[in-house]
Amino acid sequence: MTFFDLARRNVSRHWLRSVLAVIGIAIGVVAIATLGIMGNSIGLMFNDMVSDVGDTIIVSPATGSGTTELTERQVNDITRAVGSNRAIPFATTFDTVTVGEAKSGAMIYAIPARDIPFLLEMEAGAYPKDTGSGCVIGKKLAENSKDTGLKLGARATIGNETLRVVGVLEERGMGFDINPDYAIIVPYSWYSRHYDKDKYDQVIVKVRDVNDLDAVKEAIEQKMNRREDVVNVMDTRGILKEVFAAAESITVFLMGIGAVSLIVAGVSILNVMLMSVTERIKEIGVLRSIGTRRSEVMRMFIYEALILGVVGAVIGGVLSFGTGYAITAVFAGNPDYLFNPTSLLYIVFGMAFGVATSAASGLYPAWKAANLNPIQALRHE
Repeated sequence: MTFFDLARRNVSRHWLRSVLAVIGIAIGVVAIATLGIMGNSIGLMFNDMVSDVGDTIIVSPATGSGTTELTERQVNDITRAVGSNRAIPFATTFDTVTVGEAKSGAMIYAIPARDIPFLLEMEAGAYPKDTGSGCVIGKKLAENSKDTGLKLGARATIGNETLRVVGVLEERGMGFDINPDYAIIVPYSWYSRHYDKDKYDQVIVKVRDVNDLDAVKEAIEQKMNRREDVVNVMDTRGILKEVFAAAESITVFLMGIGAVSLIVAGVSILNVMLMSVTERIKEIGVLRSIGTRRSEVMRMFIYEALILGVVGAVIGGVLSFGTGYAITAVFAGNPDYLFNPTSLLYIVFGMAFGVATSAASGLYPAWKAANLNPIQALRHE
């Protein structure tokens, strides 16, 4: 404790220099923790936005196959290949929607009426039927179309035909298959008749057991691409892995930027400690002459570096919590991401990195102080 008290005394004696070193460490901790939280929040945001797709296979026309659509026969072949799993074909287009005097544009998804309940959840109203003239709209489209009157019960005109909005979907979030939150969903029978089309853009396969995902993919490949590549078969689980890997790379990159500022702060502590050694050469000589061991002198200077590092890390940790909250609220739109354990770990990591950097910065000055010649140190002026 004697050497710790000596270290604490020296830190307080040169308080301005110590404060500047602490500020540097605190800034470095805030930088590395905040940027880590921001990167992690991006990953969490992707995870929340992409919903209900981990058990999904998307089948689309192969690049270079000469077509961008799937025929009814190809859809039937895919349905047979997936067995008891659900194959849901769909087509898309963009068109003008008129409600009363108001006009707006919207994405339109055409899905067989029998398949819509297997893919989308209803918040209000009912699912459309093949025999009727109804449609359903995404929740975000309904919320953003209050001025145009596109809501449950409204009559929407597409082309020269009028559809009644019979339901509003639950918010689903962004997916790799369809994004219905801002769209209108119509029965494929109506779409086929209205646009005079009998082909599909893609087929969504919902696999009952995710453990069968690879087997179902292989079955589709064997059935459809036996002679030539007719379709592309994508596993959304693999796509998700790539997205999350990219998010992790962003996090590491951002933390690397923060680490640079912390290393700069470490250099500042190194400079402070070297100055302390230079100023206290005679004191070190006295300590060594009365029997103080080299390891004890070295420990005293490491204590000084650790005091600066711990104080700076604690201050930086507290500030990181506040800045992390603001960052997640602004960039991710949800401050609750900060309270996720994976986000809070970045604050702990930033503090630990700050203390470690401080300790490392004090090693050389401590070694230099411990290896001073006691006689020469006593003669130093």
